[in-house]
Amino acid sequence: MLPESSRRNTILKLALPIIAGMLSQSLLNLIDAALVGSLGETALAGVGIGGYAMFMITALVFGLSSGVQAQTARRHGEQDWHKRTDALHAGLAIALSLALPLTALCLWQAPTLIGLINPDTGVHAQAVEYFRWRVVSLVPIAMIFCFRGYWNGVQQTGIYLRIILIMHVVNVLTSIGLIFGYAGLPTLGAAGAGAGTSLSLLFGLILWAAYTCRHAGPIGGRFNITTLLTTLRLAAPHSFQQLWFAAGYAVLFWILGQLNTASVAVGHVLVNLSLLLILPGVGLGVAAMSLVGQAMGQQSNQEAHRWGWDVVRIAWVGLTLLALPMLIFPDIVLGIFLHDPALVALGHLPLQLTALMMVLDVCALVLGQALLGAGANRTVMAMTLATQWLIFLPLAWWVGVALGHGLLGIWWVQLGYRCLNSLGFAVIWQRGHWQRLAI
Repeated sequence: MLPESSRRNTILKLALPIIAGMLSQSLLNLIDAALVGSLGETALAGVGIGGYAMFMITALVFGLSSGVQAQTARRHGEQDWHKRTDALHAGLAIALSLALPLTALCLWQAPTLIGLINPDTGVHAQAVEYFRWRVVSLVPIAMIFCFRGYWNGVQQTGIYLRIILIMHVVNVLTSIGLIFGYAGLPTLGAAGAGAGTSLSLLFGLILWAAYTCRHAGPIGGRFNITTLLTTLRLAAPHSFQQLWFAAGYAVLFWILGQLNTASVAVGHVLVNLSLLLILPGVGLGVAAMSLVGQAMGQQSNQEAHRWGWDVVRIAWVGLTLLALPMLIFPDIVLGIFLHDPALVALGHLPLQLTALMMVLDVCALVLGQALLGAGANRTVMAMTLATQWLIFLPLAWWVGVALGHGLLGIWWVQLGYRCLNSLGFAVIWQRGHWQRLAI
């Protein structure tokens, strides 16, 4: 049963711009791949490996967004306007002090890092060059996470969508120019995609900073050590979780590689489809983070609890609708990406299981984010990583490889893992221990 119309409208007003921004980012990644794909498979593989390495490094600063958002939403709910920007200032200071040395380290050790992921000589050279262009944008990325967290925390999520769309335009234009050498720009090949992305992120940072200075006051100079430590306490578990969650997918593909190439190819399609289609659930979860934080700031724990379940109900409906085509017409969906009938047949039932996973994973997607809004970051980290690394990955190897049940066996294990994970978050939310947390 959906929540009443006023609450439903509040949730959708917050979530829809976030969802649109996330989906546009995924679309841009596909456009970048199409542009670089014209340069050949080595360039495309190099960009893929370099992009994955960048994703792993970005995970180290990802938690700044939720750390700033949780505190800002709490101060917003308390109507403590004087302290509402404190977490933003602390986050920006942490972003600068962490991302600068990390950038220098990655520029220096790029060949070693890329070599750990893919040792192929041709791919390695392309990946290193692309990664070095991308990693210079780590400081802008970390700071943008802080700005995004602040404005999401005060429930002004439309700003995120407007700025990211402008960034996408800059990214496409500069990437095309730098890849192919148009308009007098140097011809950088695949590395031009990395340079274009970094330039768009720098431009986006300028937009975020200008907008924030105009509407929230000057940036910098107004934070205390308590806020700084609180931001670190909230951000560190979430960043650690994202890093190891991403590493878990690397292990999953290693397990699929122990089977055969066909399983890797089909698994790649299944994973990327699910990661794309759960974005509405993730966006609704980010909205829940703000609503829960604000309600707790107003000393209304019952209202915070209700917001969590209201968002879950909307996410269930949305993800069920997205999952239906995969459940009813799996071969048609797979045929968009796979042109070998044998591969389509291999992925038929696993894709239907993926559709079920999306629906059953709703509590984890939404309530995990809502718990971040309450400050329960360590609980979310422990639950997410324990079910993934201690249950799913060992069982996936045992069932899929050791017992010989292959891709289908691994996907049945994943279905069980998603059910367990979602049930765990539902129990944690219902028990309500998170309501006693102060941030």
